[in-house]
Amino acid sequence: MQKAIGVLTSGGDAPGMNAAVRAVTRAAIRKDYRVIGIQRGYNGLLNGECIELNCRDVSDIIQRGGTILYTARCKEFIQEEYVKKAAEKCRELNMEGLVVIGGDGSFRGAADLSRIGGIRCVGLPGTIDNDIQCTEYTIGYDTAMNTALEMIDKIRDTSQSHDRCSVVEVMGRHAGWIALNVAMAAGAIACITPEMPYDINAIADKIIKAHEAQKEHFIVVVAEGVENSEGITKQLKELTGIETRLTVLGHVQRGGSPTVRDRVAASQMGYHAVELISRGATNRVVGLKDNKIIDVDIQEALAMKKPFDTELYRVCNEITF
Repeated sequence: MQKAIGVLTSGGDAPGMNAAVRAVTRAAIRKDYRVIGIQRGYNGLLNGECIELNCRDVSDIIQRGGTILYTARCKEFIQEEYVKKAAEKCRELNMEGLVVIGGDGSFRGAADLSRIGGIRCVGLPGTIDNDIQCTEYTIGYDTAMNTALEMIDKIRDTSQSHDRCSVVEVMGRHAGWIALNVAMAAGAIACITPEMPYDINAIADKIIKAHEAQKEHFIVVVAEGVENSEGITKQLKELTGIETRLTVLGHVQRGGSPTVRDRVAASQMGYHAVELISRGATNRVVGLKDNKIIDVDIQEALAMKKPFDTELYRVCNEITF
């Protein structure tokens, strides 16, 4: 029976996942593998939701957001019995290896599948939060930032019309990368992230001084991981006396056609994953460093801590007043 390479998307969806699926499929077929697309992540692997993919199946998906394989989170996968069950399914399908596109939780599942089940696994960083420690860039990050920026530019129009302060909550449960870069690009008067302490009185004073200098509208960007957007909005209104409204952008940031950067990065990473599996590598995560594709051990990747860009944060706050 012809050897196969499996591919799945797991956790939150990210623009560019389809580009990665396309690259894995075509690179694997070129190396004479069958390609098994696993639907709904590890849940689909456990339940046998597997389809064979050919080159035509992945035509015209590179520009599409979301994931044609669907995605889900699988709580059962932390238990060894379910990992063994998934590994047995991989062997039934004659898989040479499995490409897992997702974030930290997905990589932990891949590490267990490799360690406990003996299945060759390679992870691709697919998350809009850009919070994977071993890579400078994750699939979906650029598109999410551009989507958030577009929405903030529209919010600015109505904020300016009504002389308002708009607090905009962007995604980033544990990381403020989207918030920081979007705040910089939008010219926000303040950026609040989980990584850095903030002084609401200092932000209010900054707004008041700018208002006294004839600035009539303001944008404050908050990462969702701060978990206090409503409170921040209420406090700013009370402290400044300026009408202040909260807008939560939410899951709109996950959707949309991926940018050039996301399509290219996803394609490069998908190709590299197949190369690794064909060489017998396992338990690896593909990443980007100094604009070059790299790969590291999954456990090493999970143990890394990604430093926050405090210099960019300082610049962002110092040039907006």
